[in-house]
Amino acid sequence: MDCYEIWVNLLPGTNDLNFVESVNVYCSWFTDRKLMESYRIRRRKFGFGPDSLGEFNISMEFASLSQMDQAFQEAAKRSGELEAAHRAVYSSVTDFKSGLFRDFPDPVREFRE
Repeated sequence: MDCYEIWVNLLPGTNDLNFVESVNVYCSWFTDRKLMESYRIRRRKFGFGPDSLGEFNISMEFASLSQMDQAFQEAAKRSGELEAAHRAVYSSVTDFKSGLFRDFPDPVREFRE
């Protein structure tokens, strides 16, 4: 599984539950079309976590980089209902950080010492 991880803070005045609903609408667009396997939204608990990472973490899971690329190709069109859903998310956040992670060891890993 390839996991695209996103960390953000909310812009001042942004309602946390409205933000989560916007993320659900956006990510469901991909899962409904089988362009993403699953996603999770998490919020830092009790203030624990590095200050350099945002209060919210969104994990987007893809079966392969090919599936992820297909999803990104759709998002790159910047049109229609997907763009409206994306705008509702990104217009609510600041301090965006992201990373790409994979399950390890990979299923294709052959060499072991």
